[in-house]
Amino acid sequence: MRPEGYSPTARLPLALINGRDPSLKLVLFAQPIYCDSRCRHFAVNISSATFLCSAPDLGSCPDELLPEFAFIGRSNVGKSSLLNLFTGKDNLARVSPTPGFTKLINFFTINKNWRLVDLPGYGFAEGARKDSARFNRAVLNYLEHRTNLCSVFALIESALPPQPIDIEFIEWLTRREVPFVLVFTKTDKVPADVVQANVAAFMAQIAPWFEKPPVAFTCSAETGEGRQELLGVINEAMTAIQAEQRPSSEERPTPRKPRPDRHRPW
Repeated sequence: MRPEGYSPTARLPLALINGRDPSLKLVLFAQPIYCDSRCRHFAVNISSATFLCSAPDLGSCPDELLPEFAFIGRSNVGKSSLLNLFTGKDNLARVSPTPGFTKLINFFTINKNWRLVDLPGYGFAEGARKDSARFNRAVLNYLEHRTNLCSVFALIESALPPQPIDIEFIEWLTRREVPFVLVFTKTDKVPADVVQANVAAFMAQIAPWFEKPPVAFTCSAETGEGRQELLGVINEAMTAIQAEQRPSSEERPTPRKPRPDRHRPW
């Protein structure tokens, strides 16, 4: 059974609603998600990526004028390395040998029209007894109440079998109808058949919660696998937002359908 209150389309950006566009059919394989022959491919470039600010809690976050795409995963999932690959900036996110190094919600402005949000990881972190409750609550508040959050990239380590803490976090996102895609990291660390088995096992565990499986990708910060696919997700969401901001001359402007409990700023 799906968690109580779950709706597969509620609060999702238009571009990420499975089945909304019949020309987009996502097919789940044990390796990356592939689109059928009618799927569009996107040429995405990041021309600028600048640090905006860090926030300890939701109230300290910047204005909500730009769409945001957040990255989060278990500590030591390889998030910082992936963000550097993703943006093409070697030092955008600091790569630390200490799991759980990221303590604050970090905002980066990309191409001057959207934001990348680097969220603190969950799970083991140095000093967790002192700071864990405060920072975890800040992250959950951001995910549940940030009105301009378009999608969450939930990072899962493909080199490991399904971890209970990852399953629990995906269940939390699902229950609260937070839009997300799954990103299985570190595909270069183990043989391909191990990656396939771990991804398949994870998808099987969460499958009962969905009418259709969530969108998923595999990636590697070492080889660059998956970068263009992840950028394509953002590009499609941004294209949908921009299209809604440009009503045709023959039609009167109509407001964008808001989240059930709040209004988006665009």
